[in-house]
Amino acid sequence: MDKEKRKGFLLRIEPNLYKELEHWAADDLRSLNGQMEYLLREAVRNKRRKLLPDPSDDPTPHRE
Repeated sequence: MDKEKRKGFLLRIEPNLYKELEHWAADDLRSLNGQMEYLLREAVRNKRRKLLPDPSDDPTPHRE
């Protein structure tokens, strides 16, 4: 993604959560910003996956 197209915003979080995220980012060799962006992207991807119908849940038997 082009850095000029990124949207900045202010985020206020509890100091303990900030420290946990810092440690997690360091463990994953990411910046704190990169870690938070990764976590948000994963959460959105998981949400989309839950909203999309799973083809394996199709009750209609497939005939060949």
